[in-house]
Amino acid sequence: MSYLKNLNAALTDFGRNVISKSRSNLTRQKKKATGDLYRNLSYKVKEAGSSVYVIFDLGDYGEFVDKGVKGSDPSIIDKWTKNRKGGARKGIQKAPLSPYSFKSKYPPMKPLAAWAKKKNFRLRDKKGRFVKGNYQSIGFVLSKFIFAQGIKPSYYFTNPYNVAYSKLPPKLGKAFAFDLVETIRAAFNNKEKV
Repeated sequence: MSYLKNLNAALTDFGRNVISKSRSNLTRQKKKATGDLYRNLSYKVKEAGSSVYVIFDLGDYGEFVDKGVKGSDPSIIDKWTKNRKGGARKGIQKAPLSPYSFKSKYPPMKPLAAWAKKKNFRLRDKKGRFVKGNYQSIGFVLSKFIFAQGIKPSYYFTNPYNVAYSKLPPKLGKAFAFDLVETIRAAFNNKEKV
């Protein structure tokens, strides 16, 4: 029998709320290409002795989508696009505060090519016409640009977590108080039976 059922219920509500809002953010921000991240978001309420806590699982790449990834060197974009009509495209650091960064390894091309195909993404030439080529080529170009500039953070998870967390202490206090009263009442009732 769990002596922390009210605390457990409050944390279950917290986890459900954060995941629900995170999924809404993914849909609203159009970050739901294949739906894998959306489907894989989950939480578990764990109980260990006299402790109850929540574990969130953002899947294989959910942290990167949330916090972004710092690019290796945005000035690389300037070199790649210097002969472009209308002038060079200026590279920008998309996630300067991210704890993650590209150092020497490029992002994988296959998922980027699959994303481009699903979104019907095409490359254009200097005159704005669609360029001949397959989605592998597009995946390669996207990989180079992402490596150089990084991935902009979306905070699809961080924002709902922070909002829900700010409301959590009063709820946990009440839940713990109810659990304490129920535990004392149960102990008192057991003593009377002896």
